[in-house]
Amino acid sequence: MNLDRIEFLSWMERIIERFDLLSEHITNVDKKRASVDGEELLDNQDILQMLKISGRSLQRYRSSGRLPYYTISGKIYYKLSDVHQFIRDSFTARVAKT
Repeated sequence: MNLDRIEFLSWMERIIERFDLLSEHITNVDKKRASVDGEELLDNQDILQMLKISGRSLQRYRSSGRLPYYTISGKIYYKLSDVHQFIRDSFTARVAKT
């Protein structure tokens, strides 16, 4: 009888691990679905990690109008194309001195 209980607990642990994996997958899919007009939306955390900047710098870019943003249900989002354009506009190529 004891063997059956141990086997049952082992199976339950496996099932719970699978549910955890499915939950993570669903969360990732939902995050990727955040889009407007078929374009991916990024939140503040995504932008901070992508650009490796502080929250204050990001706020300054928003306030100055350099980085367009959208507010949906009180949360700030950025279109991926707007972020790419911001990066292109901010990029300054160094000219080699000869």
